[in-house]
Amino acid sequence: MKRSSDAILTTHTGSLPRPDDLVDLLFAQERGEPVDPEALGGRVRVAVAEAVRRQIDAGIDVVNDGEMSKVAYSTYVSARLTGYDDDSVPVQRYPRADAAAFPRYAEWNARQQQGSARIRRVACTGPVRYIGQAALQADLDNLRRAVAQIHGAEAFMTAASPGVIAWFQPNRYYPNDTAYLEALAQAMREEYEAIVAAGFILQLDCPDIALSRNVSGVSSVGERVDALNAAVAGIPAERMRLHLCWGNYEGPHQTDVPLRDIIGEVLSARPMAISFEGANPRHEHEYAIFAGVELPADKMIIPGVLDSTTNYIEHPELVCQRLVRYAELVGRERVIAGTDCGFGTFAGTPMVHPDIVFAKLSAMVEGAALASRQLWG
Repeated sequence: MKRSSDAILTTHTGSLPRPDDLVDLLFAQERGEPVDPEALGGRVRVAVAEAVRRQIDAGIDVVNDGEMSKVAYSTYVSARLTGYDDDSVPVQRYPRADAAAFPRYAEWNARQQQGSARIRRVACTGPVRYIGQAALQADLDNLRRAVAQIHGAEAFMTAASPGVIAWFQPNRYYPNDTAYLEALAQAMREEYEAIVAAGFILQLDCPDIALSRNVSGVSSVGERVDALNAAVAGIPAERMRLHLCWGNYEGPHQTDVPLRDIIGEVLSARPMAISFEGANPRHEHEYAIFAGVELPADKMIIPGVLDSTTNYIEHPELVCQRLVRYAELVGRERVIAGTDCGFGTFAGTPMVHPDIVFAKLSAMVEGAALASRQLWG
């Protein structure tokens, strides 16, 4: 993994806006409608190439495929794992704790977010085993092809963590959640190791670590981190990064667990770099915890300096200020500029207009350059 050795590097969290016609194809496939696999594969391949090109044009240093082939970052695995074949066991979504205090808001918000309800979510009703080799290989080939012509480019690929899979597709088969997490860790190890073997940085998406604190009766943060560490035990820490967030939506968030309360458990995870929200108004202040929490010598941070839920384009000076604050606390070489979360978490339900997404990324690049001049001179 590249470090900010002489300037602050830039990246993002993973998902980017998908073209409308690709969204239509993905949802047709999600509904079980006949879709020409060659047509879908070809459209994904073109979309990945375009996503990489636009990231490079914006000046992003560490790029990815934009998750073009995935209808959602967390549920794509139901097609790559056995155990999720019974559509008669739909999943009840966890009620949002922050909306409980505002019932009229909750009703209004549900109407605004009808698109994400189209995502297929079913419970685990059988033994989990990895069968997604072909789909994974297509993703690896698409990203490899897209970055092949970019000199010195570093690329990452996202993958759902065992914990977030269990969060979105809960257990109805294993004797307990611990056994379910262990089975998921064993199954997903193949995907994680293949991403790294292909030469990419592995990003493990772990929003469940923070979200699970809002819901009783789910496995602990410690269990989730243990399952993650078991799954990636054979991968060098410097080839991995972990993404943490509190739910990628514009909402109250007043029940979010403070970063201070979970940072110890998060830092016990094996990935070297930790990506987390640092730009939105509920979590921006938490940069200050690093004045009292010593970042382990083998860790780096990727704080969000762009809010992924608003169409405001952050001023480069603000991006610079955010980055300098972190750098002064943990060291300039241990900071990479990132985004709070993805800009296309669920296909077809963007919160930020696609054109503005790349304008925001360009502003981040400009702000990182300002911060680099300030930090390195």
